Amino acid sequence: MEIIKSRFFPWVLLFILSLIPLFEFLKPGLPITHDGIDHVARIANFYQNLGEGNLIPRWAGNLNWGYGHPILMFLYPLPSYFASIFHFLGASFIDSVKLVFAVSFILSGFTMYLWVREFLGKEAAVAASILYLFAPYRFVDLYVRGAIGEHVAFIFPPLILYFLLKISKNKLDFFDKKFFLLILGGSFSLAGFILSHNAISLLFAPLIFFYVLFLLWQNRSLKLTKAFIALFAFGGILSFFFWFPAFFEGKYTLRDIVTAGEYAKRFVNLKDLIYSPWGFGGTGLFSVQIGIVHLLSVASLPFVISTLRKNKKLLYLYLFTVLYFLFSIFLMLPQSNFLYSILTTLQKLQFPWRFLSVIVFTTSVMGGFLIYTLPNRTRFVTLTLIMLASILLTANFWKANGFIQRDDLFFQKVYKGTTDTGESSPVWSVRFMEREAADQIEVIEGEGSIKKLSRTSTSHVYEINAKTDSVRIRENTLYFPGWKIFDRRGKALDLEFQDPRHRGLMTFYLPKGSHKVYAQFSETKLRLFADYASFASLLGLAAWGAVILTRRKLR
Repeated sequence: MEIIKSRFFPWVLLFILSLIPLFEFLKPGLPITHDGIDHVARIANFYQNLGEGNLIPRWAGNLNWGYGHPILMFLYPLPSYFASIFHFLGASFIDSVKLVFAVSFILSGFTMYLWVREFLGKEAAVAASILYLFAPYRFVDLYVRGAIGEHVAFIFPPLILYFLLKISKNKLDFFDKKFFLLILGGSFSLAGFILSHNAISLLFAPLIFFYVLFLLWQNRSLKLTKAFIALFAFGGILSFFFWFPAFFEGKYTLRDIVTAGEYAKRFVNLKDLIYSPWGFGGTGLFSVQIGIVHLLSVASLPFVISTLRKNKKLLYLYLFTVLYFLFSIFLMLPQSNFLYSILTTLQKLQFPWRFLSVIVFTTSVMGGFLIYTLPNRTRFVTLTLIMLASILLTANFWKANGFIQRDDLFFQKVYKGTTDTGESSPVWSVRFMEREAADQIEVIEGEGSIKKLSRTSTSHVYEINAKTDSVRIRENTLYFPGWKIFDRRGKALDLEFQDPRHRGLMTFYLPKGSHKVYAQFSETKLRLFADYASFASLLGLAAWGAVILTRRKLR
């Protein structure tokens, strides 16, 4: 048991264990999953935007048969930034996505260990981390759904709670370097969580909120309250550039139309949570089982409660974990439909079984509590059994349903789809385009000729010679707020995008003569406000750090 208590062994053990389910990723190609190849296509468009100087990519020019699509505005960007780094360093787009999956899986085990170790000790932290890594749903995300955002999101809940806990234990001096670094880490962790999957971050919001109240109840400090407010303010505003426009400009998409009532078809049965066969199909055809070892952690509830009776602080934390576990179970069952009707925000989650992310977290923590409450003489044996059972009972889940092999050029060309179910398509357009346009820009009324001068994702420049008095031009790009068309003097041309004959596409008129025309996608006022707010938050943190460094030098 002493080896578990050594400084480095738990980290090495978790690293080695987390590599075992990832061997499948060493095979060439991308595992065939529900969303995997679409994620690669999105990331290729994301990377192209970065290369063109768009630091916050919002428009995917090659998607939707080349008509473009605003999905990058509504798609959690952190996994795409990570994948773009790997691609910049030389990995293919497919390998970059595989690296994001692999690194995220490993890091999630580390962050769970980091947090649980702080209040339950190393043995309990190792147990919680193993359960966090080897839950069946983790392999659904990896090898069935290819849910890169949800997978990256697993890194952050333990990390946020870790920084909250460390802040509560630290000297509450706003000019203390360590205190500042903890606020900085917590702020970036919260921002990372929102940017990795905004829906999953909402599922964990009540749990994080309770943990804040729990720590404030323990400390009863006004300074700690201010520290937590600072962390959440900075974290929320750092991610403002993404979630604020995504929330308010979602009204311009088919989101609420396409997804209306879909959640009601995605409830699960209680028996399926206990056991459901492994499969690679869609909802109802893949496993939603919680996991045998995880259920045994839940079954230990009476023992853990009786053991923790004298430690009220840990008992309350454990009881809330249990309650949130039970509440999450309920929200996946058809019996909770009335709550979805009342709390309509829940409907935007689309899939009630997404609460399995919370189930993975809470049952893992409950497993850590079990190890903590056991007598010393039985901890090592129980921990070993948890490790072996977790590996053996999930070994059949570490397999892909085949592989897709595509070179980078495939994803850099026109992509035949929107990469979603159409919910991000502009409300004035069709849900999906069905074929590639004859050309990127066309004369549809009158006579004229067009010369293409330059084209990026967000900027198209043309030389147009209108040979008749009034020539109508169709730019075969879907309109979304931010697109404007200018002449050579910078004057905005009247733009039509709701003509039922050219639904959602931009059309405009030119008088007779030679014209240089610019089609430009830029930030709306709302997006600019969000961008500046995030930048201001970053500057605020930098200024705070600079003040601390200056004070230290003056001492």
